[in-house]
Amino acid sequence: MAVFAYVAEAKNFSAAARTLGITKSATSKQVSRLEQALGARLLNRTTRSLSLTEVGAQVYEHCARIVAESEAALLAAQRLAAEPRGTLKISASVAFGKQHIAPLMPEFLARYPEIQVQLVLADRFVDMAEEGFDLVVRLTENPGLNLVARRIAPIRYVVCAAPDYLKRMGTPETPQELTRHNCLFYANETFQNLWRFEGAGGQTAVKVAGNFQVNSSEAIREALLDGLGISLAPTFTVGADLRCGALRAVLTDYRPQGGFGSSIYAVYLPNRQLAPKVRALVDFLVEHFGRCRIGMWIVR
Repeated sequence: MAVFAYVAEAKNFSAAARTLGITKSATSKQVSRLEQALGARLLNRTTRSLSLTEVGAQVYEHCARIVAESEAALLAAQRLAAEPRGTLKISASVAFGKQHIAPLMPEFLARYPEIQVQLVLADRFVDMAEEGFDLVVRLTENPGLNLVARRIAPIRYVVCAAPDYLKRMGTPETPQELTRHNCLFYANETFQNLWRFEGAGGQTAVKVAGNFQVNSSEAIREALLDGLGISLAPTFTVGADLRCGALRAVLTDYRPQGGFGSSIYAVYLPNRQLAPKVRALVDFLVEHFGRCRIGMWIVR
């Protein structure tokens, strides 16, 4: 039952085997034995993927609870109040991870000397079970299904440009005036060229255009500093530039709606007793970003 629960979560025999520390063939045999004992097929198997049957989905819920309870008992036996320890594998986006997660690690590791951090920076949606991540920091409106997510902080956005660009091209007074500007925006699977705002007159949306789209907020920041155009940017990327005057906020009477996501979440897998090392990092992130929210996240 425990092996089946791990396979169901990972949706992959090899990944489950690595987590359990046994061979792929042993993992497959255990699941086959359970199917024989129950007299029902639990998994739909193809050469490329695994999925739960209707019976498998119901059996998984019971098996996951059994595993969670057994792990909780084990952790209790090992004294849950013990100092957090072990390797902590975490993931974050490249820009946010470099600017705001990596700089925190010296303080975190000094506080918890028995933890070793493996930080993976990637601008992609990582599979936590498949890739063995303990925690992922996600910038999103929806942290994902079947995951536990703790909101760390809101993400604030600001329309901004370099002073020399505004001197050359003029300062927009309303969102509609952005159509006359070279707008730089984040591009991924679809171009993020529809900017939404809320002001005294209600909500409005403007379709912008420009000669530079890139899937990196750091690259947009560099283009802004070089005076290439104007952008809707998260303050975690441009906050320091706004404070020193290298960039200037415009349309401050309007509140931008969305962009990369609305919040920063710490995300981890459910159905497991939260390990002390994971809880330590989540609490540390909440403490840090709560402490710096006024200075960093909100630009007036």
